[in-house]
Amino acid sequence: MGRRELQAALVMTAALVAGCEDTPGGFEPGESELCAVNERVLEGACVACPAGSANAAGDDATGPDTMCESDACSVVLGVSCERFEEAYLKASNTNEADFFGDSVALDGDTLAVGASSEDSDATGVNRDQANNDATGSGAVYVFTRSGTMWRQEAYLKASNTDGPDLFGSSVALDGDTLAVGASWEDSAATGVNGDQANNDARRSGAVYVFTRSGTMWRQEAYLKASNTDEDDRFGLSVALDGDTLVVGAPSEASAATGVNGDQANNDATGSGAVYVFARSGTTWRQEAYLKASNTDEDDQFGLSVAVEGDTLAVGANWEASTASGVNGDQANNDAFISGAVYVFTRSGTTWRQEAYLKASNTDADDQFGWSVALDGDTLAVGALGESSTATGVNGDQANNDSFRSGAVYVFTRSGTMWRQEADLKASNTDEDDRFGSSVALDGDVLAVGARGESSAATDVNGDQANNEALQSGAVYIFTRSGTTWRQAAYLKASNTDEGDFFGGTVALDGDTLAVGTNGESSAATGVNGDQDNNAAQFSGAVYVRRVRP
Repeated sequence: MGRRELQAALVMTAALVAGCEDTPGGFEPGESELCAVNERVLEGACVACPAGSANAAGDDATGPDTMCESDACSVVLGVSCERFEEAYLKASNTNEADFFGDSVALDGDTLAVGASSEDSDATGVNRDQANNDATGSGAVYVFTRSGTMWRQEAYLKASNTDGPDLFGSSVALDGDTLAVGASWEDSAATGVNGDQANNDARRSGAVYVFTRSGTMWRQEAYLKASNTDEDDRFGLSVALDGDTLVVGAPSEASAATGVNGDQANNDATGSGAVYVFARSGTTWRQEAYLKASNTDEDDQFGLSVAVEGDTLAVGANWEASTASGVNGDQANNDAFISGAVYVFTRSGTTWRQEAYLKASNTDADDQFGWSVALDGDTLAVGALGESSTATGVNGDQANNDSFRSGAVYVFTRSGTMWRQEADLKASNTDEDDRFGSSVALDGDVLAVGARGESSAATDVNGDQANNEALQSGAVYIFTRSGTTWRQAAYLKASNTDEGDFFGGTVALDGDTLAVGTNGESSAATGVNGDQDNNAAQFSGAVYVRRVRP
């Protein structure tokens, strides 16, 4: 007896015991309602099976939710297709080349989306978004969910909007606090709430902190580096946990090493720095200035950051040592742009470097550290330039026959000791897919974006064997049982198209996944609009998906 037949028998047996002799499709008062053939139970009601699926059983509508056979979402993700495709989000002022989805951050029922090239000259919260008078100034859109329905709650701009500041280059969200990076902002201010009215430090960068009361957002702080300088790109990455905010400035140029060193010189161009801010009440202050233990020119320390509690991970995707694994020799530059990740921990207000991480197959141009995600004692690191032809989990990583296919490495910590737990590749590894473009981690679920993946498939576990939609992008869902990882799903957009870069950014919280697709080109606005045209090139979109029951 198959699963469906067994389920039907159990349901019918239960109904007979209860005195119900009904058959699927009809019921009498006081009896259990059994759904009709080709219906299933969803939230206590009978609903039709999705197209292409069927249900031979008479599911009990008073019982738990059930699934239909051939419902790919249910089989793969444990959640029905009705729930999987929850929302397709666009800006309220969709326009060409706004790159909505450049950054995404998700916490519970709140989603923040950056559009770093949006052009209005509005300032503050919910002002006029109807012009394009400040090219590349950037904007952030906040969406909230009630049940399964999303709506735009706020449209945020900088307090000193100017083009091209790229406000929305990065976003980080925790509860009612939102941090927004503007990596090309130009003021020469330093520290907290300084003078933002000049443009004397071109592309120095800034971060804006917003807080919410009820449904109302306001700007709480304007943050600059303690050593503001031209082209530092402060705010290109941000991470937020409670009252701790971490800001990456990957082009900062001092030759300092470690924690709170001398930041007053520019002797190591593009070495990068990270700044830690802490909040007390509504007041922010800079707590630490972090550099790599092996600071060197063009390492881009701070390109990616992740923080949870008293642990901080920093990616330096152009770091160049040939070391592999944990705490290896970092003193050479023989593997150009191989990349590294540095783990810092805090005791009280004092930070120290805990680990120096490299890939298990370090190689030039791999860009290990392009993306990082941290949850508890688990760290995921994307290396979008890695080039092996391996597929799946812990495959052969010893060749370079699939240029820039990309990889993700999972590390775990016991006490203060880190080790590599897994080496992940796509199920359809191919050149220039850039698997590891983005990573998001929640418990034992990991989402990996591959912005250059090129199949023309749509939705869940479609045909991934072709390259007919160049750089359309994909997202891969991995799950862990014990210490073993497996690929659970292969996700595509519902309107897959060339150059969309689906998976360029990802955010994951609980059962909800947000996927940024900054090259998507429909002219739709708002929630669940028409996604079938390409009338607004590179306007961008975000797809919200339910990936767990």
